[in-house]
Amino acid sequence: MGLRPSIWLLKWENQGGRTRGAGDGDAGSGATGSGGTGSRLIDWSLQPAARSWQVISLAVLLGIAVSTSLRANWGSDNAFVVKAAETLLAGGSPYEDKRFLYLPSAVLMAVPEALLPREVLRWVLPLGMSGLLGIGWLAALRTFAVPLRSRFAVGGLAVFALLYKPYINLVLIGNWTAISAAALPVALLLAHRNRWGSAGLVVGLAIACKPMLVPLGLLFLVARRWRALAAAVLVPLGFSLAGALVMPSPSLFFTKTLPFLLQGQDSYALPWDASPIAVLPRLGVPAAVAVPVAFAGACAGLWAAWVRWRREDTDGGELRLVETACMVMLAAFLVSRPSFDHYLLVVLPLLMASVVRPDAAARSPWFWAVLGPQVAGVPWPSELEAKRRAFKDCATLCGLTIVLACRAVRSGRVTLEPVTTAGSPPRTEPECAATPAESASRTAF
Repeated sequence: MGLRPSIWLLKWENQGGRTRGAGDGDAGSGATGSGGTGSRLIDWSLQPAARSWQVISLAVLLGIAVSTSLRANWGSDNAFVVKAAETLLAGGSPYEDKRFLYLPSAVLMAVPEALLPREVLRWVLPLGMSGLLGIGWLAALRTFAVPLRSRFAVGGLAVFALLYKPYINLVLIGNWTAISAAALPVALLLAHRNRWGSAGLVVGLAIACKPMLVPLGLLFLVARRWRALAAAVLVPLGFSLAGALVMPSPSLFFTKTLPFLLQGQDSYALPWDASPIAVLPRLGVPAAVAVPVAFAGACAGLWAAWVRWRREDTDGGELRLVETACMVMLAAFLVSRPSFDHYLLVVLPLLMASVVRPDAAARSPWFWAVLGPQVAGVPWPSELEAKRRAFKDCATLCGLTIVLACRAVRSGRVTLEPVTTAGSPPRTEPECAATPAESASRTAF
């Protein structure tokens, strides 16, 4: 038992023990398999957490939120959204401010925040950010049927919040990335339960707040879930049209905001931009080289997502769904301008929750190694702090993309198009090999 965590992870991969999902109350149904170190560790983590664990975990999360409320620079990013709503209420155009980069629908969504007194918002905003991240974590756990009272569920988020620096950063600045961090796991949980229309609605509402989950439309496209795709498109479109009708000069979004965004903003955001398009020129690589390299990486990531989607899993399909969606989002982050450190909070809870599956990318030691630059409290050289922190963020983004892509394209069975017959769930084996099922109530994967 004196093995290092990396050795545990290697044993998890080699032993191939399968972790069975359990309900919230099934505290004892965890890993099964060869009984190695990895299986025993998973078994232990899926056991019920003591009441003291729950108290300590809650204290950690509330402590981060409260300490953030007491800081003078809290809510710096959220201020742009609140200012846009205040401008609208005052009869002006939110897009006079070139740093308001969201859709017109976001202005409507921000009106409730603009109506709150600043002192109330100081305490509500950090709690809201923490709550949204907690919702994303719980949805990710349920996607993989992890008991919500287990040690992994209770302690996992608290440890993540303490060690992963971008978590604290996101709670501090109040960026609406937290909405996407909650929406993506919820949407994938609904999709796994074959409620694709509801998943598209959740994604559409998230896009209406912040257009971060736009790339997820590719998942609905390859899955041929047209109702979900329509909801993801029409919901933000409808809210944006409503927002445009109540604001003066909505055309500024096209003539001022979009050009500013497509140029990668300016020196204000550049030091924090972790996209390879922004980081490579700062390291001396010509922009004419950096842009094709970033787009090549994004294209490779999308190809890996397609390969991952076509590969059959032995579980209920949740790992395939999650890793495909995360691969699509990571590919988009490579070319997004800007791409900040907290963007990874959209995919990390899902990938971390997937560690209970023996074939998950999170079982690789490299997955945890690439997160090393983001560990809080590590004394990095001054050249990698402050305005050069984007170098570490870019390394984490690219490393995580490579790890997930390599796991996605590894050898495995490639499925044909699903065959669906009356009274049976979708199948991935040839129809001649299919056996009738008793019910069609199972999920689509």
